[in-house]
Amino acid sequence: MHLNWSQLETPILALSPMADMTDSAFCQVVREVVKTRIENSRLIVFREMVSSEAVVRGNDKTLGMTEIHPAERPLVQQIFGANPDTMAASAKFIQDNYQPEGIDINMGCPVYKITSNFNGSALMKDPAIATEMVQKMKAVLDVPLSVKMRAGWEDHSECIEFAKVIEAAGADLITVHGRTKKQGYSGKSHRDVVAQVKQAVSIPVLYNGDVFTWEDYFAALEETSCDGVLIARGALGNPWIFAQIEQKLAGKEPDVITLEERITVVKRHLDLHLAQYGEEKLATFRKHMSWYFKGVPHFKPYKMPLMTANDKETVVKLLDEFLATYSQTLDPKSVTATVPA
Repeated sequence: MHLNWSQLETPILALSPMADMTDSAFCQVVREVVKTRIENSRLIVFREMVSSEAVVRGNDKTLGMTEIHPAERPLVQQIFGANPDTMAASAKFIQDNYQPEGIDINMGCPVYKITSNFNGSALMKDPAIATEMVQKMKAVLDVPLSVKMRAGWEDHSECIEFAKVIEAAGADLITVHGRTKKQGYSGKSHRDVVAQVKQAVSIPVLYNGDVFTWEDYFAALEETSCDGVLIARGALGNPWIFAQIEQKLAGKEPDVITLEERITVVKRHLDLHLAQYGEEKLATFRKHMSWYFKGVPHFKPYKMPLMTANDKETVVKLLDEFLATYSQTLDPKSVTATVPA
């Protein structure tokens, strides 16, 4: 299956690529949570970015990051890099060997270690290189090519013109995060700027930024007139957000998530995480537990024991104790985690 962004049912709903977060285990969990409530989901998942240089060098760790479990599909693989030829070669390799439904170029990451090598949002400073990159990648791909960018490097006006350049180069879809590179993840996301991008180009545009609830999703659509929304941090510890949005789109009231279901999903995510990385990598799951229980009442006494547990059995025992103690006393609405900072 190849995506056709222009023919997908709108509004589009997607999980945004996030480094060290949207790995195979998390993408599978998101899919499973949605599947329990939605029979034919519209959800598209974007996998975390991989280095084009590492792909062409045949780096085992990076190639492992591009392997796709059938349960994750349809899936778009994001790639970052600065060299158009290397980006094209890596995209072709990933397409031919792992068959993602689409390829996405990272032109939005604001992190210094990425931009200092002219990757990520630094590409917005050189439209000529960005154009060459899109053209060379399109020439070797059969699957659609999308670009994720920011609302400018420093100035919002840069964003409008850059989007036109990317469209002219042949991109099939653009996602715009509503902050500039200079903002990083601080301040507010400028939906009005993304709305201007949508008006300036004819290819589909997705909005990204500060969508933490199903209500935020619909507000973003209304304020930007975009074709859909990519949800990033709002999905961390909250894979239910996609099912809740689809329930609302179907005219149903979104479910309230109980503590029992939350803990069941945490356990399932833990199993998938350890299956992907090995039992010795339990510590790398702690960030996910922090997200799942952020703002959940009465969790504080359990946080440190869980964050320092060294084996799966201890983690499961602590989760079971928390559930047994509070499942009957917590109002389900109070279990909903607070909006991430």
